[in-house]
Amino acid sequence: MAIEGPLRELGIHDVFQLLDLSRKTGALRVTSELRDNEGTVFFDRGRVIFAAIRSNPHPLGAVLLRAGKLSEADLERGRATQAAHSDGKRLGEILVDIGAITARELERQVRSQIQAVVFELMSWREGFFSFEERDVSDAPAEASIRISTESLLMEGARRIDEWSRIADKVPNLGVIPVLAQVNDDHPTLLDLLPNEWEVLSAIDGARDLRAIATSLGRSEFDIAKIAYGLVTTGVIELRTPERVSVSAALPVEDPGPHVERSAAALSSGRGEEALAAARLAIAADPGHAMGRLAAARALGRLGRFSDSAEELRRAAQAGEGDPAWPEIQLELGYAAARRGDIEAALGNWEMYLRTHPSGFTADRVRQAMECAVRMRNLLEAHSGG
Repeated sequence: MAIEGPLRELGIHDVFQLLDLSRKTGALRVTSELRDNEGTVFFDRGRVIFAAIRSNPHPLGAVLLRAGKLSEADLERGRATQAAHSDGKRLGEILVDIGAITARELERQVRSQIQAVVFELMSWREGFFSFEERDVSDAPAEASIRISTESLLMEGARRIDEWSRIADKVPNLGVIPVLAQVNDDHPTLLDLLPNEWEVLSAIDGARDLRAIATSLGRSEFDIAKIAYGLVTTGVIELRTPERVSVSAALPVEDPGPHVERSAAALSSGRGEEALAAARLAIAADPGHAMGRLAAARALGRLGRFSDSAEELRRAAQAGEGDPAWPEIQLELGYAAARRGDIEAALGNWEMYLRTHPSGFTADRVRQAMECAVRMRNLLEAHSGG
């Protein structure tokens, strides 16, 4: 059975989640005319076993060479061994057999390749997807590996969350990096990592970050992070061309359905599921306060209170005008009470009651405030005694 449609109607995160929950086996093809790109992901009972993208077709051997994990001689020996045998053995497995690379390193590199492709596809907000159920024993994988789709979705959410920080200095992938003007404050020698030198050497004043990522065979996420570091340290500057492609913009979609699924899962006591849905909301829009609030509540239910407090802190950055502001103050109050900061808890709860003076939750908040005041008075009396 084929599953297909435009990404504007069913986001790529939802597609992956659907294939995971239904334990599908087959091939997912994702195309984008705006990006002039195409990706393919193979699933085996809901788990990802292979992924490739047209803009970054570098095979495993080239990746291992670039990473310094393999020599040219070992690669040639592996290819010669593969050509001499007709048993269909994967190159990665042959490289392990001849001692050129360890099985653990092979798995790490293959996993990294797959993740890079999947995270790239997860940033697409336009295009078309098509999934065909089929036998995947002929998947062009270099090693046997099965990656949890749920873990990919969680990590993808974390990465897109990191985009929100990067976006302060790298607004989109269509900006063109140029070398910054040297002044007296700059050090004479640059202390850069090899991957930073690689990006620096690719800067020609004409290509944007996406083109540089393609030319180096690196993920757009990695190039954006490196560019962020180079901009922060004053090594490069970013210029916006007169016209930036729509495809270059950083991804934003409606996180509302994910927030609703998170709330429903939380009310049924399914904390992990609620957190996964909240992470998808954050991935859709890192600045969405309700997504952060949903994640904070799920983390609190799971007993991860420090992580919950961090999500609340980020949610509060939305500001007082955000519709989620009262609910954020409510949760901040409970978080403050949990860590023993009674004055902060009372302040947060008072702000909540200004907008929600009646109702069951308001009554509970007043009860909590009365308990907090009694606790404060008891502590003050004990200190005075």
